[in-house]
Amino acid sequence: MSPLALVPTLRAGRPAGALTLADLEAVGRAEVRAHLAAVSSVPVRSSPAAVGVTLTRAADIAPEPIAWIWDGWLARGKVHLIAGAPGTGKTTLGLAFAAVLTRGGRWPDGTTAPRGDVAVWSGEDTPADVLVPRLIAAGADPGRVHLVSGFTTERGARPFDPATDIGALSARLATMDPAPVLLIVDPVVSAVAGDSHKNAEVRVALQPLVDLAAARGMAVLGVSHFSKGTQGRDPTERVTGSLAFGALARVVMATARIAGELGGGCILVRAKSNLGPDAGGFGYHLDLATLAEYPGISATRVIWGEVLEGTARDLLSRADTQADPDQQSATSEAAEWLRDHLTHGPAQAKDVRSEASDAGISEKALRTAREKLGIKPAKSGFAGGWIWALPSPQDAREPSQDAQDAQQREWAPWAPSSDKAPRFPAPTQTPEEAAAAERRRQRAKTKRALKAAGWTAAEVAAELVALESVQT
Repeated sequence: MSPLALVPTLRAGRPAGALTLADLEAVGRAEVRAHLAAVSSVPVRSSPAAVGVTLTRAADIAPEPIAWIWDGWLARGKVHLIAGAPGTGKTTLGLAFAAVLTRGGRWPDGTTAPRGDVAVWSGEDTPADVLVPRLIAAGADPGRVHLVSGFTTERGARPFDPATDIGALSARLATMDPAPVLLIVDPVVSAVAGDSHKNAEVRVALQPLVDLAAARGMAVLGVSHFSKGTQGRDPTERVTGSLAFGALARVVMATARIAGELGGGCILVRAKSNLGPDAGGFGYHLDLATLAEYPGISATRVIWGEVLEGTARDLLSRADTQADPDQQSATSEAAEWLRDHLTHGPAQAKDVRSEASDAGISEKALRTAREKLGIKPAKSGFAGGWIWALPSPQDAREPSQDAQDAQQREWAPWAPSSDKAPRFPAPTQTPEEAAAAERRRQRAKTKRALKAAGWTAAEVAAELVALESVQT
């Protein structure tokens, strides 16, 4: 009954219009009761989830070990990077990793890999004449390698774009059984649609790859290059583009080429790792193999060599010096200057560096020369500075043949067919080669002198061209 319908009932038996205040209060109370009854009959809806920061106690999270695919080098759920100079076979190395995984083979350190599928996207090499032949040459199981070859939309097919299509790739990989354990992205800079030299843009662009690795439990390996003129710097700073490439990757690998007179080949080193050791590496040789089942087709493959010890910076620095004649000449001149400077006795390290800089000798050449001469910095007293001094005649004696062989074996990138490592005799030079080497030394010396005098790079280059034209 409506509260207002109570009015005639209240008037019954009373003179017309004789409603008291109590009658009106009764109507009001009846109206309130009716409203409360109506509200109580409406089902209560659950409140939406709270919006804001979520906190999880560390005590509620069970620790988990790193899920290594290759102990210390490749891990599930993480992004990795391999970078180096041109011609060191970075793509071929990635495909060598893929081959080991697809057949459950052995890694360069002798450990066994879990058998699994691999996905590959390459924006630089075509599948039929480069990628597939290299996979076959590496001994891969082609049935376990999935090449990302395109992207289909409502309007038709188009090339796959890692800058926009990583989300769709992640969804596609989720439907695969078995799911790939490794994804190779070559080159990884293609995943950045904006400026690859800006940290903020690179971090945003690479986040989908980070999310894909974590969501699918697979290792992602990006391939990149070293910037020119970065020899001697920290390897992660040498990667082309923003520092964010090296910062986001949990493991960074680097490659370099070794001088031919010391055996040739290349080295792979571990430049950075947030998950384990960040030093050491392996030698390897790039071999051109003919595919037995495909007459007339050959492809590059990796032949692994011995284990290398030392930091990535030291190993790469030595490789860079050996591969660059100008750097070899600079090191020799720095060693000659340093030997003459310390002939009369020890000197303060800071004074040596200052005078070497005035003489046009770079810090890198001076450091390499110091190591070459066997100079070991020593502390001068408790509060004194560091002292450099030439080693004693006994310490500076010529190394034995075994020591020379050991040094040569250190840079022999592939395992020899016999148990005894081959020896590399000192190369002989023709008069023409000697003259060319002398011209390179003079060029390097002139270049350093001009830079020390304040000449710009363009002025130095123009002067060197003019000098060469006069000499010829």
